[in-house]
Amino acid sequence: MSDIAIMAAIIAVAVVLFVWNKLPVVVVAMSTALALYATGVLSLDDALSGLGDPAVIFIATLFIVSAGLEATGLTTWAGQMLIAKAGENSRARLLVLTALLVAFLAALISVNGAVAALLPVVVVMAMRLKRAPSQLLMPLVFSAHAGSLLALTGSPVNVLISNAASDAGLGRFAFFEFALVGAPLLLGSIAIIVFFGERLLPNSISRKIPADLSTHAQTLVEQYGLSSDAFQMRVRASSPFVGAPITSIDLRSFPDLQLIAVKQDDGSPPRRKSIAEGDFFILRGSPDAAVAFAAQNHLAFREQNAAAELQDTLFNRNSGLAEVIIPPRSGMIGTSVFPGMITESGDLIVLAVQRRGTDLIPNETILEAGDTLLLQGTWKALDLNLNDPDVLMVNSPEVVRRQAVPLGAGAKQTVVILLAMVVMLATGIVPPVVAGMLAAGAMILTGVLTVEQSFRSINWTTVILVGAMMPLSTAMYETGAAALLADGLVNIVGDSGPVFLLAGLFILTAVLGQLISNTATALIVIPIALAAAQGMGVSPRPVLMSVGVAAAAAFLTPIATPTNLMVMAPGGYKFSDYWKLGLPLMIWFFIIATFYVPLIWRF
Repeated sequence: MSDIAIMAAIIAVAVVLFVWNKLPVVVVAMSTALALYATGVLSLDDALSGLGDPAVIFIATLFIVSAGLEATGLTTWAGQMLIAKAGENSRARLLVLTALLVAFLAALISVNGAVAALLPVVVVMAMRLKRAPSQLLMPLVFSAHAGSLLALTGSPVNVLISNAASDAGLGRFAFFEFALVGAPLLLGSIAIIVFFGERLLPNSISRKIPADLSTHAQTLVEQYGLSSDAFQMRVRASSPFVGAPITSIDLRSFPDLQLIAVKQDDGSPPRRKSIAEGDFFILRGSPDAAVAFAAQNHLAFREQNAAAELQDTLFNRNSGLAEVIIPPRSGMIGTSVFPGMITESGDLIVLAVQRRGTDLIPNETILEAGDTLLLQGTWKALDLNLNDPDVLMVNSPEVVRRQAVPLGAGAKQTVVILLAMVVMLATGIVPPVVAGMLAAGAMILTGVLTVEQSFRSINWTTVILVGAMMPLSTAMYETGAAALLADGLVNIVGDSGPVFLLAGLFILTAVLGQLISNTATALIVIPIALAAAQGMGVSPRPVLMSVGVAAAAAFLTPIATPTNLMVMAPGGYKFSDYWKLGLPLMIWFFIIATFYVPLIWRF
């Protein structure tokens, strides 16, 4: 059996397994690489070489940069600006602004990152404006696909195409060179969505709509009664509490007062065991008792209307709130807690305790299964300390922060890092992988992300898929399979010209891209496209860019890309809903890939 026949069998099995969708894609991808080694088509080093390829590392760094934008609330801020500017009456304006925003984000942080960041924002926006989410979510994803071709960082496919051009001796595509094709794709897509989308999309509301956590702080403050009769009192230099242990605060003489928390002047829990000048107490209860307590202990009321300011004090860009439940068999059952207590980690404060929805006001409570605690601390402390199996989080602090805290801590650093990466990529002063690694490293060194958060942010499925499938392209070259397929394609086109070659490659790429990952599709088609261009004697640059456009045209099925599937449940879409809007968009992408691309990159 020849190597070409072996290659054909491996590709056929891989495509069938991708379409079958019963095995994880990483298993199929790794099995493909191992099959190339087991059959002797490639050596072991060549079969696994893709996992260390610079393009794969670059793609991984882009996920970290994307996570930094989300973690610092930059995407939340952009979403809030979108809601403010869109208005309530103009459907066209809403769609255009949504499309432009997601396209811009997709160009910088990839399609997956942009859609994941804006999905909850768009759902909330749809509900507030009394519009069906199904009318907005599919346009969101399809606009992101078009926006992915505005810059090199928009998609792993762009990176693969740029690398393929470089390997062919043509030089990489410049960072913003993709925008020459991405801009008309986006503008045409927006026009199709605005004029035809309402009739082609269903009007449905799914039961699986992401929760709106934008007013989470207000909800918790009201549920636990923290906003009623709340007072903030600053410790003066003459106060007897200065230098005293935090545990010495005694309210037994003031039964109408309850201590909520002791805070430093910057709003964070004190890291020391004693009280210092400038610290402040948050209490609630009788106004008369509060005045008497303040006078007796030389405390100054920090705000005239502390209740109105309490939410901002507890929930801001530096610190937040988290609600946890004590599960059955928890090690915390039987332990004592009280409002104002600092946890063992030293960086979280117990603000309130409830049992079956009722506040437990006494100074000390013995915890039982089902009790809920309201905790407050820095976002970093909440992220690090609430993975304890003895408690169950009601809402992840990380998810809450991303929805409810625009322009949080580290936002300025993140913008600087992003701009620096874009400049390095646009000017080419360093290889793309170096620019990506420097940006990802800066995210960690500046404290925007922890090492653990950066690991979690990487979509390892995509990284392993690209790395494991890369040797397939190498094998297609070395065995002659790419040249054979390209010769067949050139023979079919005949003397019709290179435009028909682009049309044939578009159809091949687009059809495969509806069934398997567009990244995997690109890795299969790129060597065929290069060999076909060589066989026809034309420049590979327009051929490669046409393949990139075709790979982005993943509109007809929900399984074509992770983002298509991401909106299926929240939008209440059926499998058959995708092609109705996707087909006109695919026709537009076909026109651009076949007839417009050769006008920019000459044959």
